[in-house]
Amino acid sequence: MPPKKRNSGTTQSKEVKRAESVSPDKKESPELSFKKHRDKDVEFVTLCKSLHVTDLVCDRAWALWKTVQESMDEIADSQKRVWGACLFVSATEVDVACFTLTQVLKAVHLNVKQFVALVRKLDVNLDTISTKVNSALTRLEKKYDVSLALYQRFEKTCKNIFALASDNQERETMRSCWTMFLLAKGRALQMEDDLVISFQLLLCTLEFFIKRCPPDLLQPLYKSAISKVQSPPTRTSRRSQSKAKPRPLEPEVDLQLLKTLCKENECNAEEVKNVYQTSFSAFLDSLDLSRSPDFPQTKDLNQQYEEHYLKSRDIDGRLFFDRDETVLAPKVEISQVERTPKKNLPDEDVLIPPQTPVRAAMTSIQQLRGDLTSSGDQPSTNLATYFKNCTVDPTQDVLKRLETLGQAFSQRFGEAVGPRCVVLGWQRFKLGVRLYYKIMEAMLKSEEKRLSVQNFSKLLNDSTFHTSLLACALEVVMATYGESSFKTGGYNHSGAGDPLETNLCFPWILDVVDLQAFDFYKVIESFIKAEPTLSKDIVKHLETCENLIMERIAWRTDSPLFELLKQEHGGGAADQVETPASFSQPLHHNHTAADLYLSPMRPGLRVLPPESPPTPGSQASAQPSAQPAGQTPRLPKSNSLSLFYKKLYRLAYTRLQILCSYLLSSHPELEPIIWTLFQHTLQHEHELMRDRHLDQLMMSAMYAICKVKSVDLRFKTIVTAYKNMPNTNQETFKHVLITEGHYDSIIVFYNQVFMQKLKTNILQYASTRPPTLSPIPQIPRSPYKFPNSPLRVPGSNNVYISPLKSSRMSPGIMTPRSRMLVSIGESFGLSNRFQKINQMVNSGERSFKRTLDLGSAPKPLKRLRFDVDGQDEADGSKSGGDSTLIQKLAEMSSTRSRMQEQKMKEDAESKKE
Repeated sequence: MPPKKRNSGTTQSKEVKRAESVSPDKKESPELSFKKHRDKDVEFVTLCKSLHVTDLVCDRAWALWKTVQESMDEIADSQKRVWGACLFVSATEVDVACFTLTQVLKAVHLNVKQFVALVRKLDVNLDTISTKVNSALTRLEKKYDVSLALYQRFEKTCKNIFALASDNQERETMRSCWTMFLLAKGRALQMEDDLVISFQLLLCTLEFFIKRCPPDLLQPLYKSAISKVQSPPTRTSRRSQSKAKPRPLEPEVDLQLLKTLCKENECNAEEVKNVYQTSFSAFLDSLDLSRSPDFPQTKDLNQQYEEHYLKSRDIDGRLFFDRDETVLAPKVEISQVERTPKKNLPDEDVLIPPQTPVRAAMTSIQQLRGDLTSSGDQPSTNLATYFKNCTVDPTQDVLKRLETLGQAFSQRFGEAVGPRCVVLGWQRFKLGVRLYYKIMEAMLKSEEKRLSVQNFSKLLNDSTFHTSLLACALEVVMATYGESSFKTGGYNHSGAGDPLETNLCFPWILDVVDLQAFDFYKVIESFIKAEPTLSKDIVKHLETCENLIMERIAWRTDSPLFELLKQEHGGGAADQVETPASFSQPLHHNHTAADLYLSPMRPGLRVLPPESPPTPGSQASAQPSAQPAGQTPRLPKSNSLSLFYKKLYRLAYTRLQILCSYLLSSHPELEPIIWTLFQHTLQHEHELMRDRHLDQLMMSAMYAICKVKSVDLRFKTIVTAYKNMPNTNQETFKHVLITEGHYDSIIVFYNQVFMQKLKTNILQYASTRPPTLSPIPQIPRSPYKFPNSPLRVPGSNNVYISPLKSSRMSPGIMTPRSRMLVSIGESFGLSNRFQKINQMVNSGERSFKRTLDLGSAPKPLKRLRFDVDGQDEADGSKSGGDSTLIQKLAEMSSTRSRMQEQKMKEDAESKKE
């Protein structure tokens, strides 16, 4: 039977009743009185009373409002909206459960995105919004984004499942299904912003409802997908369940139906089955629904979700179903989804589905699993041969290490994601192991080709190398599943009352496998080069991990980086970790992971003295450098430290360049001076980086030089601009180490630490004989190549080529999503497509008619086209010739030949070096 209809009282009308039950402090805190708060605006106190706030929150919010009022030049939003934001900040600060986010949104008539933007706008003096409040905002925003994406997918999926009924019966079924999913997600997951596991739970909930639906309420596909033999609960099973309630080994799940749901939603059926048999079946047991053939009672679902929502104090997810204004998606986001091209051309049969968050995640997972189908859970024959060729066979140590780390990873994954998600942790780990073996084999093949040796005993018996490689593989898996991201800028601060660990963001994996960040950095570049099928998003993710290590994580007190620096400066090694003369040289090096993990212990490795600029390959040279008579020989320099500093300097200058472009465009002469001070600090005063952030030194150097050069630039202005830079977090300038255990703002750090340490050096820049400027590092676009990016064929206007990453990928999910996509080597289809290619290549104008622009004028191409000689062809001029396609294919062949020749030449040069 269908679920009972909800009471006519809507979700919105219950807000006042909810507010009364939400506050656990209400008994201890008497209701606000106007008399006690007569110093405040009457409307403000009225708002406080409606939200049932305590006297403490009311007082703090009013004080915050007065501060904001004095600091902001003009307040664009209404007073009531700003009051709402102040109340949210104050309640979060003191961790008092007065109201939910939905209740305050309704009180001030704002949606989630508008409210979050308003709260962040209050931070005018940089001390209004604490890291605790910012962390809460980030969590709420991410949870909202995930909930919105899930609801949009839910609506679309339901249209394909349920048939329309005259009495809106399908809407009530959908409402109950959505509410039950929200309750399941809230109970099963601690990380409710985990998009993939949440979506898998949604499919489990849909399976539960579909098989209980009357046939006339289902579309034909799902009507036929339900298994013909249903096993209703018998009297025996009910009796045994009432006695001891043993949970069956195989929870009652319709595998045929589940596979259909997974196939239609491009989701791995085995993973969803595991989610069902662990998390979802336990949830059903908690509601006594495991063996029931009926729908759950709508009233019961609402009551239980209500309790969860009030406890969580954030968004009422049921409002998505009601299309409530507080959870509506911004119009820009809606239009972007609707404007996504549905297919290439009207008469073509290759569909290009829109890349919604859920579809993007499913596609990425599908690609990763596809790339690892040929990789096993055990070392391949080739890899096993490499192990056996070692002086000491590492096989047993490798297997033992994987068993230990697998236990640790799955347990910690379960603690973070949900109590019954340990099995899912093992699934992630097994995928990581497959990738680990695959990359290791590729690395060893490359090393064998480079060095002409087959015995890698020293490397393969290095525990740090194996742990780093495995950690990198696991990070790739978690990033693919969306469980590791950088929305918080790499910081992880849970608010009071949150679980101890609900964030799998990097560097979580380093803590799990007990690995130092400096050791992890050594493997990243070799990992990327060894796996050409990595997507651009994953390569960027690993590059961000590397940047986080260089700017902050590697500078923690317990890092081996400081010991290496001590050896470099005090143990007879070169005085400088990297010579300024090398800044202007490209970041080319021949170091592999093997070099970096065995450095500086490999015999004979020498470096040039600091006063001589290095030449390509010199740092890997085995020739001893000549030493003057009587001088103590220099110790070999660490390859890993040298490369670290090369990358550090380039990252530091890139970030300084961005900040200068924001603030000092009218004083371009200051940038090289600031860089000189910044570089000097990193080279000679690296202790200032201990437990601090690279950007803290950058901002301090900028302020110092502007001060001595009499340029009016305040710290407030610097950090305001800094907040607009990519990959930044307010923690960087609000929470700076001053002395051991004591933290304060960036201004206090400058005055008490930075200025005191560098005062003499800073004042030299005001003298008539300032220090010599440091060379500017050469900044590559990226140290990593993106072979999968489309490349324009030289001499063409309109033809781009990119390698096919996997033969399993259909053209429909490949990029770019152009009007005509050709996959050479696969079935091409109708012959008239050749004519379409000719028309496309010959034509400089193509109409981009999108869903919302039917009948409108043609839009210009997204990519402006320039010929080889620089001629601008954005005006749509055509190139002549009847055999254009033949010419293009000939040019493509010529280009490929030149690329192969260049590759052979580079390989030959690399062998010589």
